[in-house]
Amino acid sequence: MPRKPTRKGLVNKLDKAFSEFIRLRTANGNGYVQCVTCGKEDHWKNMDCGHFMSRKHMSTRWHEDNCQVQCKSCNVFRYGEQYKYSIWLGAEKADHLHQLSRQTQKFDNWDLEDMIKMYSEKVVELKKGLY
Repeated sequence: MPRKPTRKGLVNKLDKAFSEFIRLRTANGNGYVQCVTCGKEDHWKNMDCGHFMSRKHMSTRWHEDNCQVQCKSCNVFRYGEQYKYSIWLGAEKADHLHQLSRQTQKFDNWDLEDMIKMYSEKVVELKKGLY
């Protein structure tokens, strides 16, 4: 009998599928994307899924407007370059995401499984358009 997936396992699986989706959605036919904060171009596999509002805020963790492609330098070593990120987003969207991040959002395991399925399917479709 298969084991029931743990919540942590579901969150990790969703993070992986969502990250791939974010990095692939703006990729050109050769798989190259551009960092929203510094403009560096690289292959989507070498870039990060950067969050405007931190991943600790569950209400915006998997919000597509909150996440964009960032290079590892901006996302990790420069802590996401939140100021530059906010300029890229625009004041209205940045303010909306900030307000949304302060709201409590609870996802049950069914929600997580649905999102895993949805983003995994989107990733498969996006990969078909590459190379």
